Amino acid sequence: MGGGSAPGRGGLISRRGVLRLGVAAAGGASVGLLSACSAGSGGGSGGGSLVFLSDQLSTTDESAAMRSQILSGFHSSSVNFTSFSDTTQFIDQVIAQSKAGAGTLDLIGGLQGDFVSLAAQIPLRDMSDVISELSDRHLPQEYLNLAKIKGAYRFVPWIQASYLMVANKKALAHLPSGADVNTLTYDQLLAWGQALKSATGQQLIGFPASPDGLIKRFFQGYAYPSFTGGLNTTFKSPAAVSMWQWFKQVWAVSNPQSPTYAFMQEPLLSGEVWVAWDHAVRLIDALKNQPGQFVVFPAPRGPKGLGYEPVLGGLAIPTTSKHVSQAKSLISYLTQQQTETTMLNAEAWFPPVGISALPSGLAPGVSAEAKAILAMTGASGAVASQLPIGLGAQSAAYDKVFIDTFTAIALNGASIPSTLESEASMLQSVLQSAGAACWKPDPPSTGVCTVE
Repeated sequence: MGGGSAPGRGGLISRRGVLRLGVAAAGGASVGLLSACSAGSGGGSGGGSLVFLSDQLSTTDESAAMRSQILSGFHSSSVNFTSFSDTTQFIDQVIAQSKAGAGTLDLIGGLQGDFVSLAAQIPLRDMSDVISELSDRHLPQEYLNLAKIKGAYRFVPWIQASYLMVANKKALAHLPSGADVNTLTYDQLLAWGQALKSATGQQLIGFPASPDGLIKRFFQGYAYPSFTGGLNTTFKSPAAVSMWQWFKQVWAVSNPQSPTYAFMQEPLLSGEVWVAWDHAVRLIDALKNQPGQFVVFPAPRGPKGLGYEPVLGGLAIPTTSKHVSQAKSLISYLTQQQTETTMLNAEAWFPPVGISALPSGLAPGVSAEAKAILAMTGASGAVASQLPIGLGAQSAAYDKVFIDTFTAIALNGASIPSTLESEASMLQSVLQSAGAACWKPDPPSTGVCTVE
């Protein structure tokens, strides 16, 4: 998720590698590859074929569901949908077409941070006319505020999600005295893991710590904000040292296979893990397959509050699109309640209408996630953070700082203060190279965000 890595649910091999090679080799000339390699969807009478590129919904299962269950209901034209799992590839493709002044892209779907990165390099179409036409969608003002970049709406809010906790109901018997999963603290989570190990002899907490897992977001959007109240500006602070000391303890009662987990739904279903944190999309299969076996609840809170990271995706029409009216129609279709319900049940991405306004008749597990997200976002002392913003080509390098810090401290037993000191220098270098200002939960900065 530069904006972000795609939080896909499946683990199957797709054609992404082939697509990436084509884009990397051809650069701006690769625009024909998108329409050639994308599977078409939609029926279609005479409106021409729309090319829809995204950096979300990129696994084989997700892309197939997008084409067969969601885009198949759009009848104004056929739609060629392609998704890159790599945000940098997505951004590079959009920029290449814009700078060439021509291309085949008609609609792009990315995360809020993607659009910030794009706006820093190329002109983005003002989407105010589309948002005005969709006034009956009742998009929350908080999401519209995020869609406004450089004084205008640059995307239409489309999908949203967050990260949650899930526990096997067998684990509830071992909760610390007085603890409630809905108001859990990080200290109580640690005590819970220790109690589980004492009672079962097994380490039953789990984190998605494989190279394809999203543990980086746990540190960026949850642990750092909850313990320090910030992120980059508090990276090596005394509060950050305390956070890493806590994590070393919880890691000691976490499943030793955690470095191999990409999607926590799998070890939850197998029973290897009883308590897990992950993206809602990467937990949903466990909840759909065994809805009576698990409980879903908000992330814990720390000394500075309940840190959490909402994820907002949007739709935009490139300035080079040759099918603007059809692209507008597709946006309208994708934001209709019926389509959003299909998206929610098929992909576990929530519509950006506020969790309390969700439709009825949701698939098992989806409503449980919705309630947990609502409890988290509405909690007193909630500290909302944004996905990394404005990093552009430095997105991977930024995430690597947090992975390297985790590897050194948790896996290799390195000194916490010295590790944070050395990695802080690398973090500052990454932010400097990107020219990135601070983002929430850090306070706004004038110029490049300063690591402290």
